[in-house]
Amino acid sequence: VRIMVDSAAKSMQHAGVTADDIALIVPHQANVRIIDAACERLGIGRDRAAVVLEHTGNTLSASIPLALADALDHGRVRNGDLVLLVGFGGGMTAASCVLRWGGGVDD
Repeated sequence: VRIMVDSAAKSMQHAGVTADDIALIVPHQANVRIIDAACERLGIGRDRAAVVLEHTGNTLSASIPLALADALDHGRVRNGDLVLLVGFGGGMTAASCVLRWGGGVDD
């Protein structure tokens, strides 16, 4: 939880945004306890988390794209939304990014 929160917080700081600006967090789907604790520490409501763990199980590195695809399928991401992706792996490695979905430009 600590490494995930640290990575996410650094990405938000680097992007110049706060938890309130994030429309959706798409976390690594290792287990619900980690997701809930990370959301709580980041100040992002669980309702703004893409969670598919109950349907997919822990799919390792595929968990973030699977959760993002599910969120898109269910209309949870709109053009211009800020989305926080955050994952972690063995050896206390972590990576995260804040992206603006669709670039904020309507076609």
